[in-house]
Amino acid sequence: MNNIGIIVAMQEELDEVLNIMEDIEEKEIYNILFIEGNIGEHHVVAVKCGVGKVNAARITQILIDKLNVEYVINVGSAGALNPLLDIGDIVIADKVIQHDFDITAFNHKKGFITGVGDYISCDKEIVQKLEKIIKKIDDKAYKAKIGTIASGDIFCTDIDMKNKIYSKFNAECVEMEGAAIAQVCYLDKIPVAVIRSISDSPNGNNAIVFDEFVKLASKRCAIILNELLK
Repeated sequence: MNNIGIIVAMQEELDEVLNIMEDIEEKEIYNILFIEGNIGEHHVVAVKCGVGKVNAARITQILIDKLNVEYVINVGSAGALNPLLDIGDIVIADKVIQHDFDITAFNHKKGFITGVGDYISCDKEIVQKLEKIIKKIDDKAYKAKIGTIASGDIFCTDIDMKNKIYSKFNAECVEMEGAAIAQVCYLDKIPVAVIRSISDSPNGNNAIVFDEFVKLASKRCAIILNELLK
């Protein structure tokens, strides 16, 4: 893989990515800081997009248009939907969906986007490489699995909402950027991967847990990313 864009939403996530980068240089485009460097033999551009789908989509298009990235990888934290997932566990998306996109009034399924569809598949080659990596990791502290990741412009704290997203989309976890990044990549024919680590589980009080464990989740994602690219 050459010239890889790495998108995170928050500073804690970016810090852990920078810890595995070498030969770092900074570039500013549209008042956004893009950080170029290397992980292993791969040239990468890391950037903090901010929270939410619009921020994520905007940064993805800038990476493609202005920095000519050939692959995009989104890493960061997520809230568990699958009750078997614990804090720090890893989820690698084989596909993603926007759980809050709703044109059901026009007889489409929830999550269906005109011109795109509902589920967007991540790059099979990268997913296969990640699957081999997680099988090799011998760390009893956390689990890793492949499955659907759901995205929406909501920090999900409501248990009923959590259960609805889990049952309707069979999604392992929920976050706020991955599917928007994947939509732009799908439209631009750019391979995409989404790697998330569990920082919390929607339970009405998970914002406090998120603040406590976002750094741990970020570090776990960086470990997987490093294994992929080193």
